[in-house]
Amino acid sequence: MRKFAARAYIWVLLILMYAPLVFIAIFSFTESRVLGSWDGFSTKLYQNLLTGNMQGNASLLSAVQNTLIIALIAALVSMMLGTIAAIGIHNLKGRKKQAITFLNNVPMINPDIITGVSLFLLFVFLGISQGYLTVILAHITFCTPYVVLSVMPKLQRMDSNIYEAALDLGATPAQAFWKVLVPELKPGMISGFILAFTMSLDDFAVTFFTRGTIGLDTLSTYIYADARKGGLTPELRPLMTLIFLVVLILLLVINIRQARIAKKNYIKQKLYKY
Repeated sequence: MRKFAARAYIWVLLILMYAPLVFIAIFSFTESRVLGSWDGFSTKLYQNLLTGNMQGNASLLSAVQNTLIIALIAALVSMMLGTIAAIGIHNLKGRKKQAITFLNNVPMINPDIITGVSLFLLFVFLGISQGYLTVILAHITFCTPYVVLSVMPKLQRMDSNIYEAALDLGATPAQAFWKVLVPELKPGMISGFILAFTMSLDDFAVTFFTRGTIGLDTLSTYIYADARKGGLTPELRPLMTLIFLVVLILLLVINIRQARIAKKNYIKQKLYKY
């Protein structure tokens, strides 16, 4: 009974998580403007989305473009800053390391709305005009701790003597960083980049408070404004479905690649023992 209850609990959670996605995907193949109303199978919404022939085309496509640009820039910068920060934290000792690690974890636990309001007040105090720049800076701020969290386990498992050996053999600190540390930390950096990209893509509260009044919209703020008008643009359904499929395929590719690497490492360890 305990095993049955545990499995049932997991299946209920999975259904609650994925049922809405399946629901949206199903109704992306009908032309009805009302979600839940089936007017017959059709790929018209996908055609409208891919060809740009839809109502509100310019604003929706602009929101998607802004979302991708902001997410890419924020993820790249966060990956670099987070990697450097993780190396610095890893080299600290005692209470300093504990204190900085604690401070790094605070933004991840802090509610998004508090982060958004805090950054909004900071930009107003500094006199920075709100727009693309403030949104990107805000996204970098809350994405960087997640990259640190992704890179730290790789540093902890890495043999620190490798870096020191490179310096002893004549490499400069920069050469040792690029040729020794980066290859070792690459899996964690990629994981951090993907996590930062996803967090930026999904964010609403921080973007809402830091975008200003210049009409800058990301996908989340566009959906919020669209929903307040009394309904959602039908083309959002195929867009959400395509985003989910891209993320799903990306995760499958990464997991398969990591499984193959782990298998190769396991075989190498076995051969080395023999």
